[in-house]
Amino acid sequence: MMKRIILIVLLFTGFAVKAQHNPDDQILSDNWDVVGGVDFKIVKDSEMYAVYTPEIKKHANKPFELEGYIVPIKDGMKQTKFMLSTLPINQCFYCGKNGVPIMVLVEMAEPIKFTYKTIVVKGTLKLNPGNAMDNPPISLVNAKSI
Repeated sequence: MMKRIILIVLLFTGFAVKAQHNPDDQILSDNWDVVGGVDFKIVKDSEMYAVYTPEIKKHANKPFELEGYIVPIKDGMKQTKFMLSTLPINQCFYCGKNGVPIMVLVEMAEPIKFTYKTIVVKGTLKLNPGNAMDNPPISLVNAKSI
């Protein structure tokens, strides 16, 4: 359980192992820059909290759009809850190979079919100020594919 929590936290923090990413696959956007600006404060081995920038706080509880790659957290071709990444799953160190990209938890209003191509989703941006070792610090809820 603890290994899983640490993995999720690393995925959110954007810590990266030196990687050979294909730059053509990397999704770059102003909204990903907003998400990527979030930092983390480690209190102790079992506690870490997101430090939200004023920029991301402006978007909290408002519609927010991201393009990215689905990284499933459960098996199945239909996904309702997954991680959205700036890199494809085959370029994620923990999911395939290479470094750890920035990720956001997405909770869809309706299931979406898994694809290796990018998707664009729009939902309400939620910031979780609780312990990031237990819950994702950034999520898009009630999201829809656009």
